Amino acid sequence: MNNVRSLHGLGRRSLEREWLLNSLSAKMRHPCDVCSVVTLGRAYATSSKTETPAADRKVVLKAADIAKRLRSEKERRTDFENEVPVSPLQKRVTELKQLTQQLQTVHPSVLTKALHRSILYQDSNLIAINKPYGVPIHTVDGVRNSIAECLPLLAKIVDGMQTGSQLHLCHRLEKETTGVLILAKTEQAAEHVQTLIRSHQVESKYLAVTVGVPVPSEGVIDIPIIEREVTGPQPHFKMGLSPLFRVSEEGDGVTRVRSHRQAQSAVTQYRVLDSTGGCSLVELQPVTGVKNQLRVHMALALACPILGDHKYSHWNKLAPQMLPEGTLRRLGLVQSKTRYLPLHLHSRKITLPGVKGHSNITMSCPLPKYFTIALNRLQIPLPGKE
Repeated sequence: MNNVRSLHGLGRRSLEREWLLNSLSAKMRHPCDVCSVVTLGRAYATSSKTETPAADRKVVLKAADIAKRLRSEKERRTDFENEVPVSPLQKRVTELKQLTQQLQTVHPSVLTKALHRSILYQDSNLIAINKPYGVPIHTVDGVRNSIAECLPLLAKIVDGMQTGSQLHLCHRLEKETTGVLILAKTEQAAEHVQTLIRSHQVESKYLAVTVGVPVPSEGVIDIPIIEREVTGPQPHFKMGLSPLFRVSEEGDGVTRVRSHRQAQSAVTQYRVLDSTGGCSLVELQPVTGVKNQLRVHMALALACPILGDHKYSHWNKLAPQMLPEGTLRRLGLVQSKTRYLPLHLHSRKITLPGVKGHSNITMSCPLPKYFTIALNRLQIPLPGKE
């Protein structure tokens, strides 16, 4: 009787196996499915040979499970076959897109912790942080994170600061500008730094990649700046030049003109550190602190806009920066993707004069990764450490 039961069980399992293989074979549309069926069939046979007596029997594999596994394998294989290889251009554009969005998608506490890790200098009165790209100083419409919003939490986690203490902004950096940003632990310290800045006692040095080579290679730009309205299909306001001198009609001299009442004095020292392929690495030292001063002086006074400056590369419209074909090729981009290029302007070093016989305080900041990548692609040597 036991032998009959055993033969009956073996016959039933053989029929189940044959039915399973036949039903799966009817659904196969890809040669690789044969291998999958054979493999699963062997697994089924192995499990059948080693199954326990009827009282403890457990079904290891079911037809539905095998069919489901086959479907998932086929989907993965189809996705792999249809996957389009990522070109260097697509990869480069993706990196630039992520750069402009990543810090606006994180929680403010995450950004605050990142700012804490980026502290460049700290004493009993001041803190210098490395301001990241794309984060404004103050909260504006459509922007989730800002430096000012992070200051209360940053004050709590800074070493040596008491509960209830605050951090104060000493100056401003534009949203797209990276580098040294000075914070003060007291209002008195902040006012002291601001007084030094207004009296031109603070030395600030920026690094910029420019499209074009400034001529002469070193000099001082002393042209007032004024905010003007740009009319047209997209009316908007920009900072523009308000020169104090005008070239004569004959072109053989200049005449002084009356300054505009709303124009602000703007002075910038510049020096070309290196250049190749029509682009330059320029050191900029603003003597004054007018809004967008460095961008306006480079684009409108020297006709060498900063790489990634989509605002001042055109005066009469708002459009992505136009780049020469050679520059596009070196950067690994096409013109239609230049709108993702970040502004290559970095606050490299700030020096405060010492007080009461103390030496000067110098705060420096390394270049961001996207900046060094651009220099490498343009084959411009990286600047030396300071």
